[in-house]
Amino acid sequence: MAELRPPTAPPSFESAAADVRATVFRADLSVREIPAPAGLAPDSLALAGDVRPEQDGVDSAYGTGRFILLHDPSEPSAWEGAWRIVCFAQAPLEPDIGVDPMLADVAWSWLMDALASRSAPFRAASGTATKTLSKGFGSLAAEGEGAQIELRASWSPAGSLTPHVEAWSELVCMLAGLPPGSEDIAVLGSRRAPRD
Repeated sequence: MAELRPPTAPPSFESAAADVRATVFRADLSVREIPAPAGLAPDSLALAGDVRPEQDGVDSAYGTGRFILLHDPSEPSAWEGAWRIVCFAQAPLEPDIGVDPMLADVAWSWLMDALASRSAPFRAASGTATKTLSKGFGSLAAEGEGAQIELRASWSPAGSLTPHVEAWSELVCMLAGLPPGSEDIAVLGSRRAPRD
């Protein structure tokens, strides 16, 4: 009996995937390829990124993100083309920042700015920005108060994919409090540590 093997991806996807894999990231963002979610498109590739992780493969206390490249030759109408990028980025925040009513708008604008700064043209962008406030009680009281920002977005890329991957990596770092050019700046403790 012949072994079942997944169909090979078309050359256009293999070329795009090679470009994504060849992207060079800033030194304080650890990026690795992970299994892509099944069933979203005929062809897909996924990356995970962690800001200054203490251990590779473990979500960072500073911020984390996912980048998924999807390809569907049938060109779903919502995509306005054969390619789609889905991204996720989250970072812990100090509670006083988490209550800012403009925080969600700022997170979305950082993605748009990152795409613009990398000259990464796109269509059909959509997404959500969610801010979460928390407070520990009982045996979790020592955790104190905390906050988190999370951005989920998707868009259809045009042109080279490298600027889109770079924009995603910039977004992950920005949410973690590391603006462009801050690779050598020390981070003073994790925002996920117990708070007073």
